[in-house]
Amino acid sequence: MSTAQVAHHSVAPGPAGSPRTGAAQASDPSLGPPTVTDPALVKRAVKAAALGNAMEWFDFGVYSYIAVTLGKVFFPSGNATAQLLSTFGAFAAAFLVRPLGGMVFGPLGDRVGRQKVLAVTMIMMAAGTFAIGLIPSYAAIGVGAPILLLAARLVQGFSTGGEYAGASTFIAEYAPDKRRGFLGSWLEFGTLAGYIGGAGLVTLMTALLSTDDLLSWGWRVPFLIAGPMGIIGLYLRMRLEETPAFAAEVAKAETERPKVPLREMVAGQWRALLLCVGLVLVFNVTDYMLLSYMPSYLTSELGYDATHGLVVVLGVMVLMMIVQPFAGALTDKVGRRPVMAAGCAGFLALSVPALLLIRDGGLLAVAAGMGALGLLLVCFTAAMPSALPALFPTRVRYGSLSIGFNVSVSLFGGTTPLVVTALIGATGDVMMPAYYMMAAAVIGGFAVWRMAESAGRPLPGSPASLEPGTHPEKVQKV
Repeated sequence: MSTAQVAHHSVAPGPAGSPRTGAAQASDPSLGPPTVTDPALVKRAVKAAALGNAMEWFDFGVYSYIAVTLGKVFFPSGNATAQLLSTFGAFAAAFLVRPLGGMVFGPLGDRVGRQKVLAVTMIMMAAGTFAIGLIPSYAAIGVGAPILLLAARLVQGFSTGGEYAGASTFIAEYAPDKRRGFLGSWLEFGTLAGYIGGAGLVTLMTALLSTDDLLSWGWRVPFLIAGPMGIIGLYLRMRLEETPAFAAEVAKAETERPKVPLREMVAGQWRALLLCVGLVLVFNVTDYMLLSYMPSYLTSELGYDATHGLVVVLGVMVLMMIVQPFAGALTDKVGRRPVMAAGCAGFLALSVPALLLIRDGGLLAVAAGMGALGLLLVCFTAAMPSALPALFPTRVRYGSLSIGFNVSVSLFGGTTPLVVTALIGATGDVMMPAYYMMAAAVIGGFAVWRMAESAGRPLPGSPASLEPGTHPEKVQKV
């Protein structure tokens, strides 16, 4: 059977959790013939999606890395721990509205198109971030400052409810089946680039500006940069065409756009949604622990110099960026499940040793501990952008993924800094970050065990997507 004749088929896990193997089923005529997308168009789609993700995480990165300063700017002076908790509380509040954003933008993306919704989320993200840079301090307007900060964070949270699911869906539906892991990994490459941009800028400002300058005006600079970044990202996204998979779905609907009830996105996909929640849990708990919480942990809990702590985290992210595309390509060769399973096992076995190295306090020990956690995190950042969209059929992909992803992030990922800070305060046990990551690894490992392998296979509900030159007589040009 030729590649052009292969269509997606569901693969149920066998007794040991491995997907059943065997000959691929014959293609479903209702899905249409296999497609080949223009490589230049695919490259533009990846760039536009990754840039939006970079802008989103530039903001989150800056917010996390400058959290101590923001606490002093927006909250009453007094207890430094209370200020930090208040700042992380505002950080976590944005995640409470993410499911609402997902329930709005996800179904909308399945109805009017991925490209249009991603343009809207880009505008809202840029506006919310830019607005933070304009808010007066607590000293200037009192309680109005934290209220306005919370309002801006809620706008950001609502918009990001449709961002990741839409961007990963967009890339997944454009990518050839055999390269989906590699191309999807560039989405998280954008995340790391955003973090590095935010961390690098904060590090530079911390080193060059006095404490008074940083508190009076310096902290505003990173947020104001979001304005021009948003304009560039919007321009790139407006130039994109709709994905072949969604175009085919619209063609099947003939005279009107696909209509999918919210009930079908949830109740009709409950098994896939549970898997999505479990996978996103381990992905985001470890992500936010390492990239958002650890800079503050090094400073507030271990007394580490703020600038040196940020430099270490910045170096870890550079290492992750270098490895990211290679790890994405690896998921295309060996599968998503083995790579993610290795990450879960690694966090379960190495979280405590890595944190003990970090607590040693020496620069090399801290770098080794952080580097180990960063490389384990790459197992998820490289695989998730291609694995998560493959859980759902085209008809409900954007909506169901938005709901599952954002519920998990809101409950477990975005609350990680707040929960771990509170746990350390309540128990006095500074090893709580390691225990939290280990618990997440257990849950994520079970989800990986129960999921089906998707590497090299068409997305559910979509025809096969082939690279240029693959059986050209049997494919249609998109």
